[in-house]
Amino acid sequence: MFIQTEQTPNPATLKFLPGCPVLDGGTAFFEAKEAAGNSPLAQRLFDVEGVTGVFFGADFITITKSEDKEWYILKPSILGTIMEHFTAGRPVMADGAESVSGHAEAADGDDNEIVSQIKELLDTRVRPAVAQDGGDIVFHGFENGVVFLRMQGACAGCPSSTATLKMGIENMLRHYIPEVTEVRASE
Repeated sequence: MFIQTEQTPNPATLKFLPGCPVLDGGTAFFEAKEAAGNSPLAQRLFDVEGVTGVFFGADFITITKSEDKEWYILKPSILGTIMEHFTAGRPVMADGAESVSGHAEAADGDDNEIVSQIKELLDTRVRPAVAQDGGDIVFHGFENGVVFLRMQGACAGCPSSTATLKMGIENMLRHYIPEVTEVRASE
């Protein structure tokens, strides 16, 4: 098994490409070992000292490190953990565990036309581009003209995430959907 790595716009995050599917559908983002109970691979990756975030996409894994650690020290341990996990045929997520489909559901369970348009634009124009950088953007709501999005993976904590939200995503959504007045990061 040969695992490729790619840099991301976030210097604290590195993208690992194991050359095989990681998740069949959706994504999964863990910001602490305690939250990774449903993922044996994420738990093992958090055992590597300095790992502070694990994100799974369809065919990649994005790892975030603490500021006091260097990639040249962490990378061999992370590569070994990923390689051992996949060659042993272990699951990325435990049986019955679900990945995130990509967007939070509307509070009333029904998406109105504007929310449907927002999600469609995010799915077709934004999420594929963000996945190239090792991250994801999840829709969290639309209220009084404001779209709430959560950045995950390489996008969480990225120095350019505010510019991506404001200049990229906000401008695009405002262009196609006049009811959108602003985009904000959701925690």
